[in-house]
Amino acid sequence: MALPNAYGQYNNSKILTASPAELTLMLYEGAIKFCNIAIAAVESKDVEKAHIHIRKVERIVDYLRQTLDMKYPVAEDFERIYSYLSQRLIEANTKKDKEILEEINGHLRTVRDTWKEVMKKGRD
Repeated sequence: MALPNAYGQYNNSKILTASPAELTLMLYEGAIKFCNIAIAAVESKDVEKAHIHIRKVERIVDYLRQTLDMKYPVAEDFERIYSYLSQRLIEANTKKDKEILEEINGHLRTVRDTWKEVMKKGRD
């Protein structure tokens, strides 16, 4: 019983000690994970599970969108990306469409990978 508690404490400390850039990366990773679960749920015709996980991705994208600092020109690019993803997520959830979810997941992976490169360059 102590093991799950230790894991929870580890995850909690990981979040509490993460930099803003690392937290953003964790959000991208979470969105990708939930999108993968939603894809699997759509494939297995588990409508409720698909809905729950698509909504999780929507909330992460909404949060990322709300935290944009619009004083930087690149924020406008991210705003367009997040706006598009939000629209597609609504469509994917309405239709329970695997192909739309795979498209969204591809975009999320691209943005995540770009973010990793930015983080890497910031350390150099």
